[in-house]
Amino acid sequence: MAYLSGANMTGGYGDADILHDCTIGVERGEIAVVVGPNGAGKSTAMKAVFGMLPLREGAVMLDGEDITALMPQERVFKGMGFVPQTQNVFPGLSVLENLEMGAFIRDDDISETLEQVFQLFPILAEKAEQPAGELSGGQRQQVAVARALMTRPKVLMLDEPTAGVSPIVMDELFDRIIEVARTGIAILMVEQNAKQALSIADKGFVLVQGQNRYTDTGAALLADNDVRKAFLGG
Repeated sequence: MAYLSGANMTGGYGDADILHDCTIGVERGEIAVVVGPNGAGKSTAMKAVFGMLPLREGAVMLDGEDITALMPQERVFKGMGFVPQTQNVFPGLSVLENLEMGAFIRDDDISETLEQVFQLFPILAEKAEQPAGELSGGQRQQVAVARALMTRPKVLMLDEPTAGVSPIVMDELFDRIIEVARTGIAILMVEQNAKQALSIADKGFVLVQGQNRYTDTGAALLADNDVRKAFLGG
């Protein structure tokens, strides 16, 4: 059983199930990537794991504990961080204020975590006093990830962290994500840029219509001709 797993998840909005016996998960210190065509249920699977979507069947486990019934905010206290694709920063607040907001569940000294975050994301230290709304798209994504790290999560869930950024910025964000994983944090992310995401992934899940079509290591999925033809553009 993975450190974090959403196993055999079936559920959706109202009567319509979007997920059908879907399983995703990640180990500590690893990067697991969820890819697939548009409408495959990738973001829905992430929301289900974070408790934003009721499951009719299946279970979400974190470090051996069944957390299926917990609300999202309760999951944050258990060590889960979630970065949504959009509206993931406070544009009117400075970078530093955004990071301080991220530490809302803590009542201890956050200065050491701030220092670690600034080492991971040097540009944020430079722009600490600048309003987050004035930053570029890629820099805003760094603020969003850094803010989630302020809770000292054991698991970081990212919903399309490179959406709308240039290829150079995407590479830089992926480099940062690798560094975060090296600190022992489990990273579970949905990505449109499937080929690039699988190249940094320890594990990959290819979803089609809310079901697992392929599950393997990132390297094995990249090398699989069927996966390449169907999902990676040849």
